Amino acid sequence: MRVADSLPLVLAAAAAQASSQASPCTIATPTSTGTQRRWDTGKLGDAIAVTNNPPGVVYRATLPDSAFFDPAYPNGGNIQGEVIAVANPLGIGVVFSVKLSNLPRTAYHIHVGPVPENGNCTETLDHLDPFIRGETPACNAAVPATCQVGDLSGKHGAIPADQDSWETSYVELYASTLEGIGAFFGNRSIAIHYPNKTRITCASFVKVEGSASLPVSVLESTATESPTCDSSSAIPATTESTIRGEIAGALILGPELCSSSWGIQA
Repeated sequence: MRVADSLPLVLAAAAAQASSQASPCTIATPTSTGTQRRWDTGKLGDAIAVTNNPPGVVYRATLPDSAFFDPAYPNGGNIQGEVIAVANPLGIGVVFSVKLSNLPRTAYHIHVGPVPENGNCTETLDHLDPFIRGETPACNAAVPATCQVGDLSGKHGAIPADQDSWETSYVELYASTLEGIGAFFGNRSIAIHYPNKTRITCASFVKVEGSASLPVSVLESTATESPTCDSSSAIPATTESTIRGEIAGALILGPELCSSSWGIQA
């Protein structure tokens, strides 16, 4: 199936997932003891939500037929599937759609380097981490801005145990389809590995030629959830473009955005 044909299904799934979750404004906010927050972040601070992604740009990473780590599939074969990523039409965040089968229980991440011609997954380097956060302590999914940009499974859930096939869609605010910034993933790769970090397989992202547009119904469905903020945490939506280049509630198109939930200072 062509990406253009499957895109409405991808985005509808993401919208359904977003509407089934609590409003982003319910995410835990930091508490301070002196200058110490109760979770770790990068040396360059929290990740910044990307708000100027080129709309309709699509990238796809398709896993190879054979695993890089042969013992994972002693009789041959590999995890099967692909990851498709497309920018939100407003430029805010990227919709990732992951569809995999023939699975072990494991995690997946965006890695810094592309896959070389010899298929060596160790040469894809570390997780995409432009804010120099590091892998430890583990990502706290309640505060995704404090996680590595490339830690998709840490923020959105690892591949479940005891499932041969699995698919999910979600909006990732901190990855980018805009070339030239640290959060750009179009020249990088997706890697799947065991909890002990042994890499099973990997695939480079490749730009899908031709533009793609998101259905209006997806935008409408993502706007149905209204933020529940008190007056101290709400900022007028009209000021969103002036707030450190970030937008607090990327999928909330209502009258207010919740600043405190996303660590944004007005």
